[in-house]
This record gives sequence, structure tokens and C-alpha cells, in this order.
Amino acid sequence: MSKGIPKDVLGAINKKTGSNISENAVKKIASGVDAGTLQSETELRKLIKQVADMAKIKVTESTMNDIVKAVKASGMSPSSMESLIKMMTKK
Repeated sequence: MSKGIPKDVLGAINKKTGSNISENAVKKIASGVDAGTLQSETELRKLIKQVADMAKIKVTESTMNDIVKAVKASGMSPSSMESLIKMMTKK
């Protein structure tokens, strides 16, 4: 994501959540993410909770399980991350 977060993705998230999440806020959380975060289910769940708290949305256990499953299945390339975000904003 060195080029920044696509504005349409950030805009969709802000519109869906009713929040005003800045690119810098996302980058702050992202700076603490590494390959180990995405490999560890515990760390991944913490990350999902951080993002949900930032967006001021409740993530159900079912949605959390869906996200964890999708992350583990995809390996999380930048394009799959964008697809995951789009999937989450449709729920």
C-alpha cells in the first residue's frame, strides 16, 4: 500500500460506517501489521477488533470468523486485501 489507500475504498468505508477515518489512522494501524500478524489467528482477531473500534462498528463473531477464514485462504496480497475490504463493506 505504498501508493496510499485507494480513495474509493476509504470513501466506501467512511460512507458505510458513518465514520471519518483518515488515511493516516489506517496507516498507523497498518504499521503494526506484519506477516506474523496475518499468520496468527489471535493477532489477526486483535487487528480486526482494532479496525472495528476505529470505525466504530460492531463485528459479529460470524463476520470475524469469515474475515479470518478469508485472510488465511488468500495469503493477503494487496489486491486480495482490497477485495476483502470491499466484501466487508457490503455486510
